[in-house]
Amino acid sequence: MKICMLGAGFNADFYTTALHRHRSRDEVTHVYSRTEESAERFAKKWNIPSFTTDLEQAVNDPQVDVVIVSLPNYQHEMAVLAAAAAGKAVLCTKPLGRNAEEAQRMLNAVETAGVFHGYLEDLVYTPKTLKALKSVNQGVIGDVLWVRSRETHPGPHSDWFWKKEFSGGGAMIDMGCHCIEIARNFIGKDVRPVEVVCWADTQVHPIETEDHAIGLVRYANGAIGQFEVSWSFRGGLDLRDEIAGTEGTIFLNHWLRTGFEIFSAAGQRDYVAEKSESSQGWLFPVGDEPAALGYVDMFAEILTDIEEQREPMETFYDGLIVNCVMDAAYQSITSKKWEPIALPVWRGQETSQSVSPCREFDDQHDLIKREHLPDGTTKLILRNKTTGEIFQRNEGQD
Repeated sequence: MKICMLGAGFNADFYTTALHRHRSRDEVTHVYSRTEESAERFAKKWNIPSFTTDLEQAVNDPQVDVVIVSLPNYQHEMAVLAAAAAGKAVLCTKPLGRNAEEAQRMLNAVETAGVFHGYLEDLVYTPKTLKALKSVNQGVIGDVLWVRSRETHPGPHSDWFWKKEFSGGGAMIDMGCHCIEIARNFIGKDVRPVEVVCWADTQVHPIETEDHAIGLVRYANGAIGQFEVSWSFRGGLDLRDEIAGTEGTIFLNHWLRTGFEIFSAAGQRDYVAEKSESSQGWLFPVGDEPAALGYVDMFAEILTDIEEQREPMETFYDGLIVNCVMDAAYQSITSKKWEPIALPVWRGQETSQSVSPCREFDDQHDLIKREHLPDGTTKLILRNKTTGEIFQRNEGQD
């Protein structure tokens, strides 16, 4: 496919690396940037034949099959509306909008135009996450009770991230969008997020927005999604997920501890890894950054979805749900209480079966815990179904 890249910055560079790798048949043939210098530089680097500072010209070029929006948050809506009006398939980076109102207008635009739309939430496409999702869907860890997703680093690369009017918020809108959608995928995207409570503050940087946030999202089935994000974490990019179920647990570490570590007293002169703060001492390079961040699998799957005319794993609808959760989280920061999540559109289950806390032991008892002790015996902690009495006994004991 012939792709028009809107944006010529850090993220667009990662996207193009993934798209052009391994002599890919998909090619970025057009690039738009707000400045001619950036557009020309990007075009030369990636051997892109056409570059422009005119967004309308870029998306309306008849040779373009797909438009990728890799622009600052405040330009997403403008770019998406232009692509939809041009009748082009459009893929948008995260977050979809600065708030739910913007996200809903973008969803309405692409659905009214009838164009393909994909939400580029790369972190649900990482090889580790895809394999973990498969295990969860197969029931390997039972019912998902709790998902904890963490993304922290010393702060973003560009100045616009730090300006609320351009970004829409701080660390939460920058990275909380990742964490919320990761939890949705593991808990089940058809399970309604009901309410959220969030703490956030500006702990280090002299900015209007938050540089640290922690939140809990409660789902209709009783499951909890927890997000932890920070622009004040030192030591590089920390990217981890934990999924706890009734029958097991999954731990994912995508960045700082991936089995590749270097110690250098002399120092490494070139790039180590995204958000790395040091080139000396213990270093934690990432062998394949576009793959580790999910870009390779994301584009391979989404472009195939376009060819085969099927809905992708992540759509603008998903981006809207994430924006709605974040809007409620920002309300909670101010109110300091649980806030309901207002969803203008909901296409999932109207009612969800609650995760059952009970595991039946026999007709009269539920099993609370089975534990193997050092002396070789097995202890059972049981609850009488009728009386509610909790007691213990050794397995095999009457």
